[in-house]
Amino acid sequence: MKAVQIVNPQDLRIIDIKKPALDERNNVLVRMTAAGICGSDGTIYHGTNAIVTYPRIIGHEMVGVVEETGANVRGLQHGDRVIINQVVSCGHCYPCQIGRGNVCDDLKVRGVHIDGGFREYIAVPESDCCRLPDSLSDCDAVMIEPATIAIQACSRAQLAPDDMLLILGYGALGSSVLRIARLLCSHIIVACRTDEKLEAARQNGALYTINVRKEDLEQKVREYTGGHGATVSIDAANAGDSLASLLKATGNAGRVMVLGLTSAPARIDPFLITAKELDVRGCRLQNQMFGTAIELIREGKLDLSGSVSHTFPLTKAQEAFDFIDSQDPSIRKVVLTFDF
Repeated sequence: MKAVQIVNPQDLRIIDIKKPALDERNNVLVRMTAAGICGSDGTIYHGTNAIVTYPRIIGHEMVGVVEETGANVRGLQHGDRVIINQVVSCGHCYPCQIGRGNVCDDLKVRGVHIDGGFREYIAVPESDCCRLPDSLSDCDAVMIEPATIAIQACSRAQLAPDDMLLILGYGALGSSVLRIARLLCSHIIVACRTDEKLEAARQNGALYTINVRKEDLEQKVREYTGGHGATVSIDAANAGDSLASLLKATGNAGRVMVLGLTSAPARIDPFLITAKELDVRGCRLQNQMFGTAIELIREGKLDLSGSVSHTFPLTKAQEAFDFIDSQDPSIRKVVLTFDF
């Protein structure tokens, strides 16, 4: 079977590998049908991801159809459409014992530490598969994984109806955060560098928008929050100055969420954290949030349609990554398909 492997940074290859076999743990064989290209896949390709190991079959936004099940599988059968959890945790360490397996001491992420879903078949535990609603296409279902990241961020932020939220960045992550946040509060500010994206943010529920190329972020946030500053800020931009900017734009007693995985040093003013008594919280991956996302879809509260802008067959993955690197303004989400 064919797979996409990043051998080293900037070295993407279509390789032939053996079809996986079931065992006692990996007891469900899934035939992949769609896999999203995430921004972190791009960092693996470009060599800027701080945690990946090479060579690696990438891909963690994984949708497919159950092809085969082991004798100990009870909840799935041949033909079930599923999305696969990317988080593999040990279940025994301190984080796992307190219900935070997404930061397991021995964390393995499919497509990062272990091989992921850019391949025709993958064998995984039944517990890592979630059945998909019939109403959702395979390509649109890829967006469930980014939605779970947004749900995790809003959960970690303890986002409440009376919060004044600032989302910095409106790419794939920022738009997913807005999609979830608007279910929890209405006073939402989106800031980014592109007028077209800001218009999309307004259409999708942002109360206010700020173009950080043309406007002063801190000044405008204070204007839009009655002088206080945001009560919750979420960094969906992961730029070098993001955290420093959010510490300034967040008001006293606020919460600042850091989602990026860059290892580049950031210059911040610790006095802002102390003086405002800010909570600066990391947020990584998602913690058993697939069921929450799927339930929101079934209830009609979460609409993932229209997010995918382009598809490429798996065998043209290089073209897909080159296209993403072109920064074509029409790009929203790029998905690899397996109908080649």
